[in-house]
Amino acid sequence: MRLTGTRVVVTGATSGLGNAMAEALVEAGARVAVTSRERSRAEAAAVALGPAAVGIEMDVRDNTSVHAGADEIYERFGGVDVLVNNAGIGMRTVNPRFLTDPQPFWAVAPEGFLDVLETKVTGCFLVARAVVPRMLAAGGGRVITISMNEQTMIRRGFVPYGPAGAAVEALARVMAADLTGSPVTANVLLPGGATATGMVPDDVSPEARATLLDPAIMGPPIVWLASDEAEGIHDERIIATDFDDWLAQR
Repeated sequence: MRLTGTRVVVTGATSGLGNAMAEALVEAGARVAVTSRERSRAEAAAVALGPAAVGIEMDVRDNTSVHAGADEIYERFGGVDVLVNNAGIGMRTVNPRFLTDPQPFWAVAPEGFLDVLETKVTGCFLVARAVVPRMLAAGGGRVITISMNEQTMIRRGFVPYGPAGAAVEALARVMAADLTGSPVTANVLLPGGATATGMVPDDVSPEARATLLDPAIMGPPIVWLASDEAEGIHDERIIATDFDDWLAQR
């Protein structure tokens, strides 16, 4: 599938799932804006991805930063066809040993709770709010929100990561409802299991690490969702591990 001419924004694309999706999109021919809170990290990731990528400084928690980043992307690309709302931080920021030593919600520091929630939930809201009106004015666009398994949302010891993921998915479904009948589509994409990213603790056992999904599993579905083949696909929840079967049954 060639995405020549397709302009994509992937938030939080310097590592993990975001970087894997950005790489797949670039390889398919898209122009990709990769965002990070730090311009140096965003630009380094863009250089590694090649000339079709640009690095954009964007703190998704901050409305001023989001609009400044969006303005820069529109100035450089002339528009945005696809927004991939991916930015997030994981459990390691509140409990580095969350898999082996889960802590109860009352042990989570309020500032840690807010940082995860604001990055994942407020970030999705602010970036979509900055980009979708421009898509509507341009006559079309696609919003893809990256979510997680429902089991993760309610797993013991997973405050605030699980509740933040649940809120992101609810937000994505509301956005889809609000956009129904418009030229902008909105869908949810998730890996289908734990992935081998920097969000996994260093002390996880070799046996457990061997079961982790390669982040590249997000490549085929994200490229498809950005392609002409996905025209009109709206309000779907697509699981990357089941993508081939889902696509075959359509």
